[in-house]
Amino acid sequence: MPHIHTMPGQVDHTVEVFIVYKDKVLLRMHDKYKIWLSVGGHIELDEDPNKAAVREVKEEVGLKVKFFVAKKLPTFVEENYEELIPPFFLNRHRISPTHEHVTYTYLATTATDEVTPENVDDEWHWFAKRELENAKGEIKDSIRQYALTALEILGQP
Repeated sequence: MPHIHTMPGQVDHTVEVFIVYKDKVLLRMHDKYKIWLSVGGHIELDEDPNKAAVREVKEEVGLKVKFFVAKKLPTFVEENYEELIPPFFLNRHRISPTHEHVTYTYLATTATDEVTPENVDDEWHWFAKRELENAKGEIKDSIRQYALTALEILGQP
């Protein structure tokens, strides 16, 4: 679902996932904006951010991921209650003069680097730390910093 809200000033909630395989992080070239971004998209009305993140990863790159949990989650059982994995980062940013996103940013690992993109024409790349460091000006600072953080925490030397 591209956009839930249609009126100016309304904010869409989105997810993004920085996926690490060994010593690299996956980024995709956004087809519309022509910039490197993580995997992600809009949260649909019938899902929570965790389900949206899993769905977006599966749809866009066909990977199964394990989310990084920064702290121990409570382990209690209550009826009609589910503890969600919190995002590692949370931000609000403007997409256009009339459109904003609140984005839940997750870090995750995967067991394979074999991407099966939803769209075969999409451009994907597994970036190593050095590539990210050398891409200043080519990749948005926020994306570079999130990707470097994912590698710092989840990457294997």
